[in-house]
Amino acid sequence: MDTHIVSPSPPDEHGTLSEATQCLAAARIVLRDGIITGAVHLEGKRIVGITEGSGVPAGAENLCGDYLLPGLVELHTDNLEHHIRPRPKVDLPHITAILAHDGELASVGITTVFDALRVGSLLHSAGNYAKYARSVASEILEMRAQGLLRARHLLHLRAEICSETLIDELDEFSPEDRVGIISLMDHTPGQRQFRDMAKLKQYLAGKHSFSDDQYEEHIAHRHSVRARVGDVHEIAAVDAAHRLGATLASHDDTTADQVRHSKRLSVTLGEFPTTVEAAEACREAGIKIIIGAPNLIRGGSHSGNVSALELAERGLVDIVSSDYVPSLLMDSAFKLAALWEDLPRAVQTVATTPADTTGLTDRGRIAEGCLGDLVQVHAFGSTPVVRAVWRGGKRVC
Repeated sequence: MDTHIVSPSPPDEHGTLSEATQCLAAARIVLRDGIITGAVHLEGKRIVGITEGSGVPAGAENLCGDYLLPGLVELHTDNLEHHIRPRPKVDLPHITAILAHDGELASVGITTVFDALRVGSLLHSAGNYAKYARSVASEILEMRAQGLLRARHLLHLRAEICSETLIDELDEFSPEDRVGIISLMDHTPGQRQFRDMAKLKQYLAGKHSFSDDQYEEHIAHRHSVRARVGDVHEIAAVDAAHRLGATLASHDDTTADQVRHSKRLSVTLGEFPTTVEAAEACREAGIKIIIGAPNLIRGGSHSGNVSALELAERGLVDIVSSDYVPSLLMDSAFKLAALWEDLPRAVQTVATTPADTTGLTDRGRIAEGCLGDLVQVHAFGSTPVVRAVWRGGKRVC
């Protein structure tokens, strides 16, 4: 084991814990390189020790043999947008949507989230492409400062290269916003995620209720915008990542050439490569590979791209993102654990590696000195059931 096993603030002669220590006992603790039966001790917000054994000291919380995992770290979720606009042309108050989104994340064991907000709008297109990121980001940051949120919220700006307002929207953010990730999103029709134009038409009809005429107008407009400003916007997004101190991610790379281009831009995260070729190129380039949980659980992509399960079978997975279904992040860990016969390795994809890759080395693992972000999970057959969640030693679900 690489985790130091200690016994801080030991029980007194009556077997009672010190009031300063919280203890989660009788758990199957998932460490970085193994699983032990024992207890995790916390003082304040941090883990101060881990002890082996099945005993339950007086005053400890008995986890009854359930798994104890580090809190999950989510790098890319569009879930907040679903709460803001649950139906086409139905817009809900942002604060209400943020609270619902936050509660949903906490309930499925996500204790740190990078809320993915689109920057870059289309001014003359049907569909929901209006500006919103700065106002929502400000509300998230204010709610975070007021202690109103259960999970730890950071910002991920999805920079739409094929848009009309990207540079102006990026300029509204400063280092004080602590933007953690900027991803380069090029949704020009006919390439990357939507190479299959029939799949794109089906997607837009479902998401935006596009008519045939609206679809054709949208496609023509997107191609026009990309031709006019696409290259300039890509450079601006890379510059913004440097200015804001954000990790840079590519999105939907499809070919080895696209991955090599991403590497030249200093990309370190490869979100949802659409082919085996692109995933293998990411591995060769040292770019961390992110797959989508819905793709993994379903066994296939809704866009007709490579199956995340195939990438997992080939060992081409570093990080899993829930993408648009938060509950599937935990499910993905257990699916990968069954595939790889290695739960600690699987948990690294949803906790340790996403934390480390974005510089959050104080979480994503159960180890002395780390934040007490923890999740109690009961295995109901092959399905993980989240029973309790702690953020910084405080139970939030």
